[in-house]
Amino acid sequence: MDAGNNAWVLTSAALILFMTPGLAFFYAGMVRSKNVLGMLMQNIFAMGLISVLWAFIGFSLAFGGDGNFVGNLDYAFMNDVATTIDFPGFELAVPGMTFFAFQMMFAIITPALITGATADRLKFSGYALFIALWSLIVYSPVAHWVWDTGGWIFDSGALDFAGGAAIHINAGVAALAVVMVVGPRRGHGSEPMPPHNLPLTVLGTGILWFGWFGFNAGSALLADGIASQALVNTHLAAASAMLGWLVVEKIKTGHATTLGACSGAVAGLVAITPCAGFVGGLSPIWIGLIAGVVCYLALGLKTALKLDDSLDVIAVHLVGGLIGTILLGFFADDTVNALGDGLFYGGGGELLKDQVLAALGVMVFSGVVTYILATIVQKTIGLRVDEDGELTGLDQSQHAESAYQP
Repeated sequence: MDAGNNAWVLTSAALILFMTPGLAFFYAGMVRSKNVLGMLMQNIFAMGLISVLWAFIGFSLAFGGDGNFVGNLDYAFMNDVATTIDFPGFELAVPGMTFFAFQMMFAIITPALITGATADRLKFSGYALFIALWSLIVYSPVAHWVWDTGGWIFDSGALDFAGGAAIHINAGVAALAVVMVVGPRRGHGSEPMPPHNLPLTVLGTGILWFGWFGFNAGSALLADGIASQALVNTHLAAASAMLGWLVVEKIKTGHATTLGACSGAVAGLVAITPCAGFVGGLSPIWIGLIAGVVCYLALGLKTALKLDDSLDVIAVHLVGGLIGTILLGFFADDTVNALGDGLFYGGGGELLKDQVLAALGVMVFSGVVTYILATIVQKTIGLRVDEDGELTGLDQSQHAESAYQP
């Protein structure tokens, strides 16, 4: 074990955990004031529930054994975690407990991403049951596919440095499925539902941007040159995506908005996530720019599909994750990381094919299974809050609290 590597990955784990309250603020600023605590609670609650489930069984399902589809129970209840250094099938340069902690923070934030699409209308008990089931039945298997050498996506040759497919496509298509089950907010399309506190969203954006350096650069699992490259790539992609989003927004609406700047930056962060340790030079700027433009244009998807994706999770996370995962097939450069060459760097179309298949596999599995899970919860204990509770607001109906006192 190298102390520097261990210190960096532990620090990265802490940065990723900080992203979950950052996400909570990012989302909370965009909902109505009667639902702000409901949104904060859904996000912060994931830090408690998913952590315990990860220790019990989630980690073992993701990184135990060498099955193509899911891990085994060898590490259930943290058995042998502290003494193992080869969970993904190759020897780690950090202790097993460090790898466990780092991956736990990914497991926490992924189901929390879904809450932006379902804002203002989930019953808290139904939400709790849903994310528990989703974390074990959807997230852990997909993490196994992508990051364990036994997983079929890893084995196919597809690349995902920090979670474009495992986290963003996965959560984005899950958000789409849940929205299809619970339906639109009452009054959606007929009454205004503007963000109640955009300064909270700006604060959340800053925390997410800061934490994303651990998310992406920490995924090198070493304090090395690839980590440095990933950190720079992460920042440049967020910056260029913000600019791309704002230019198109200004052209189409006549205004460059604060919300647009925040959304564009996050779209760039999402898109660079799978690419972060595999691209170099100006590639992250082009990836971010494409993501900013395309994710802005993708805002129209929810109207075309007649879905109430409250805070645009589909446009930012699903579309952004797809952009990054597929563009990696063009921009991967083996002078940055020997694991792959993209189409623009002499690698031919093989990696691009693998990236597309990986994205499609995650979309189909996560979409179908999430729809089934959400339907089961809705028909049993209920996933959506009742009409009175929704009109009153989640803060009072679910938590008997108010964010702002009169």
